Amino acid sequence: MELRSAALKALLLEDPVAKAAAARALHPASRDTVDADAALHTEAPLPGRTGRPLLVAPSAVKTRSPFTSEGRAALLHAVAHIELNAINLALDAVWRFAGMPAAYYRDWLRVASEEALHFTLLREHLTTLGHGYGDFPAHDGLWAMTERTAGDITARMALVPRTLEARGLDATPPMQERLRKAGDLQAVAILDVILRDEVGHVAIGNHWYRFLCQREGLDPVAHYAVLAARHGAPVPRPPFNRVARRAAGFTEQEIDALDP
Repeated sequence: MELRSAALKALLLEDPVAKAAAARALHPASRDTVDADAALHTEAPLPGRTGRPLLVAPSAVKTRSPFTSEGRAALLHAVAHIELNAINLALDAVWRFAGMPAAYYRDWLRVASEEALHFTLLREHLTTLGHGYGDFPAHDGLWAMTERTAGDITARMALVPRTLEARGLDATPPMQERLRKAGDLQAVAILDVILRDEVGHVAIGNHWYRFLCQREGLDPVAHYAVLAARHGAPVPRPPFNRVARRAAGFTEQEIDALDP
């Protein structure tokens, strides 16, 4: 099995459960053939999707309180949607970008597999709240940035794992505290798994961003500012999880720049 082609095939799957299963199956196969030089192409719309959930503007997504069953389900649905999009972006990072070391593709297959586990845990927990994935509207900010960086792997590494996904490192502990107060300890435990793994995912983004900057003779800090402005990246907002960001490979200079 050629892994970049297999990643594209999984990305095109419409059913989220089947996509998660395919992503998890690819990681144990990650020692199979990687054709890093193949110029892959598809005319199909990406990612493969069903018609649910309804996708709306971020401003149209209602505030979700965890202190009611419905609100807690909506909140966890939003996280599940992020995790499904994270599967998509990891698979996209594998198939789209040629010319990288084999370790790059294997790293992103690992990310896809772990994001698939996160999605599965959240989807299964939603059923205990009387809901399923697709029951609530969702926004598509993570995939929108994936599309905007489709032509520039350095921008992709800078602005998706290091920026949008890194926001999860900051947002997860406060969310866990609210869910703990609401009595949903299973959700808190699932978010423990997600936070642990996301530190590694952001670290992978940091590693390959710096690899690309070194290869291209770019200063990582200065070039990040250029890419953020070029692609309209959101400005991270406090509070920041400095411990998790350090563990994910951000330098003290980068962390201090977030909160001057």
